[in-house]
Amino acid sequence: MNLKRQILEGEGVKLDFKKTITSCEKIAKTMVSFANNVGGRLLIGVLDDGTIKGVKDETEERYMIEKAAHFFCRPALDPVFEEVYYDDKIVLMVDIPESTEKPHSALAEDGKWWVYIRVKDKSVLASKVVVDVLRRGADERGVLIEYSSKEKALLEHLNKQERITVKEFCTLLNIGRRRAQRILVDLVLSGVLAVHTTEKEEFYTAMQG
Repeated sequence: MNLKRQILEGEGVKLDFKKTITSCEKIAKTMVSFANNVGGRLLIGVLDDGTIKGVKDETEERYMIEKAAHFFCRPALDPVFEEVYYDDKIVLMVDIPESTEKPHSALAEDGKWWVYIRVKDKSVLASKVVVDVLRRGADERGVLIEYSSKEKALLEHLNKQERITVKEFCTLLNIGRRRAQRILVDLVLSGVLAVHTTEKEEFYTAMQG
């Protein structure tokens, strides 16, 4: 796909524009969110509005990305680079494949490691449930669900209400947050529930099928 067409599609789940790389922490967050999702592409030298400015020094940009990928992402990532020429300008294209070692975390400015996922065009902090789904989903051992009264009550609720949050689930069954999260992780992994993350909240719905 040519560069201009990609830019016209705009930033989204699999595409992010950067004028330049100014912070290893910030770019690590974006790369990790791509790796934890379905992969993605960075276009360095492109403004948020899609204007192609090009990079001044592709060697410096590449150095910053490789440093972020190896020292600010855990497990480390292996970005794939390509230089694209457009009107005598260089845009650095960086592909981050979907990982088989999820979840990846990024080192933040507070010195802590956090897991991020991609939601639309933003890199969003992953909840405990999503982190466990990523971790156990990569395990590929599958989940055997034995429906107790708690799972049945949850599915009956979703039949009527369509969606539920962790807090509502805790209230519905009068159980602790940790126990609720464990049940939700199992149901997401077994394909019974879908998890929906937005910038403001997270909720669960029954899978359609």
